[in-house]
Amino acid sequence: MVRSDEQGLHLSGELTLATLIATQAEISRLLATHPASQIQLSLVDLTRLDLAGALYLQQLSARCTAQGKALSFQGLPSRFREICAPILPKAPPPIDPSPAPGFLERLGQWGYSLGRQAKGLLFLISDLSCAAFTCLFDRSGIRRGSFTEQAIATGSQGLPIVGLVLLLIGAASALQASVQLQKFGSNIFVANLLAIGICSELGPLMTAIVVSGRSGSAIASEMAAMKFNEELDGLRTLGLEPLRFVAVPKLWAMLLCLPLLTIAADFIGLLGGTLVSVLVFDLSFTTFLERLLDVLKLKHILTGIVKSISFAWVITLLGVYQGLNFRGGADDLGRTTTASVVNSLLAIIALDTFWGAIFYLKR
Repeated sequence: MVRSDEQGLHLSGELTLATLIATQAEISRLLATHPASQIQLSLVDLTRLDLAGALYLQQLSARCTAQGKALSFQGLPSRFREICAPILPKAPPPIDPSPAPGFLERLGQWGYSLGRQAKGLLFLISDLSCAAFTCLFDRSGIRRGSFTEQAIATGSQGLPIVGLVLLLIGAASALQASVQLQKFGSNIFVANLLAIGICSELGPLMTAIVVSGRSGSAIASEMAAMKFNEELDGLRTLGLEPLRFVAVPKLWAMLLCLPLLTIAADFIGLLGGTLVSVLVFDLSFTTFLERLLDVLKLKHILTGIVKSISFAWVITLLGVYQGLNFRGGADDLGRTTTASVVNSLLAIIALDTFWGAIFYLKR
């Protein structure tokens, strides 16, 4: 028996295969004419229910949803809960009561993660060094022309931005130094600052920073994209070593181009400082040039070249490392590139401090 009120429908008596034909017609009529969109079907007075009735209730709920009405079941007797399990609302998953990790646990996790990263980096250093050395005698497994492409992308295409940055840095350095030295009538000593500061410090440092943001990020993103697209696995299937095929040409191109860019950047930075000193502060070009050449020594240029070689190595290494450790989908590609640039900048500053201490103590 079915009756209707403002809240919904009330089903009483039996809902079995024998009574289903007569009952379902009445239920369908009352549901179609009921004005509410949220209807409750009370099953408190249900005395008997079999599998056919339970399946009908499940289909009735789906049919009401298709008609734009929500049907909920209320007061189902406990003895019918097992047979009506499909139509009952599922309980929410239990909340994990485990407490948040403490300070020592977080410290241990951080140390363990750092150790794993250091281990992976050491393995990559050994593998990449071995592959880079052996390719000098055996070029099998390396695509012809890849070194030239990487050298053009890193060197000649990077020269305009590196030159512009060093031109402005040389001009700014000369401007700031001349303002201070002018108070003591010693503007000519700007040449000393430019010769030592640009060639030994600012030239290689700023060149490495620009190349890290430009080429280092490209290495990381390319390696990550190849891993995401399973191209690295495809190379292994073809019998090619990914480090040898992809990373070694990039490493040698970086080792060649970064010192050359540093030398070009040194002279462009000196040019910017000389122009400011001569045009703004009315210093004699001949006198300033003689002072600059007298102060500038070969060791200053060699210091910058040694730094740039180490910078080139660490930029390539960290770019390849971040690319090979790429995890996730396309959303993580930006984070991988960012991590490569940030880690490269930190390593460049640390190496610059290390070489500065060595050359300073040597003097």
